[in-house]
Amino acid sequence: MIVECVPNFSEGRDLRIVASIAEGAASVEGAWLLDTTSDPDHNRSVLTIAGNPESVIRAAFAAAQAALERIDLAKHAGAHPRVGAVDVIPIVPVYEISLEGCVALARELGRRIWNELRIPVFLYEGAALSDDRRRLENVRRLARAGAHPDIGEGRHPTAGAAVVGAREFLIAWNINLRTHDVEFARKVAREIRESSGGFTCVKALGLRLESRGETQVSVNLTDFRRTPLHVVFDAVAERCRATGIEIAGSELIGMIPEAALAASRGHDLHWLNLRPELVLERRLRELGAIE
Repeated sequence: MIVECVPNFSEGRDLRIVASIAEGAASVEGAWLLDTTSDPDHNRSVLTIAGNPESVIRAAFAAAQAALERIDLAKHAGAHPRVGAVDVIPIVPVYEISLEGCVALARELGRRIWNELRIPVFLYEGAALSDDRRRLENVRRLARAGAHPDIGEGRHPTAGAAVVGAREFLIAWNINLRTHDVEFARKVAREIRESSGGFTCVKALGLRLESRGETQVSVNLTDFRRTPLHVVFDAVAERCRATGIEIAGSELIGMIPEAALAASRGHDLHWLNLRPELVLERRLRELGAIE
């Protein structure tokens, strides 16, 4: 059995802290740290861990423990929304394990995070205990409003709360625009995301990238089979052309499955950072985890 875990931490500027968190994950035998991506404007880092379920859960916990020791949410500022230092931990089925199996793992991890680290936990997606907490954006809204967590109570004084869940593969992907006009990026995000009447399985935010003098349409694509990458990119590009704004490029956060690239083969997505080692199956074959 192989699962993937993609924990998101509220630190993307101090790379020494990020390295400490990554070292915690990499220290667990049976779990592979496949990628670490940090963004100073988001002030956020994303780790990609894969391996057997027990080892991956231990690796995610070790990373969460390291983050608790080093991140003070009260001192945090960044473009990306967050509810905690250990912000989001999704568990994803990869090989010979069901989503239901990942739900059990997520709930187990959530209980351990509360019992041992005293960070309260909200459960989302497949692990959610109620429909209103299934979508991550709803959990963020409820958490900001002071909702009671699913595991534990209150908020940790420096780490806030964690959101833990189980879901299918998600592609985190940013399209960067050569404009300072963040309202334009927000307008485009509203037009393409499903919740505003846009594309199925697309979540999107418009964000400012202060360090680059650009803005960004930050996309979570929850099912690339229903809405391929190029459909989203082309829609953003069309809106940019209509206003004379250039696309600086698109960047992948974490890993991408081979099938997602195949579904958009022949389309130029202006990749800034796509490279072979970010293709999930390729890395797993190199490690001997799959054939």
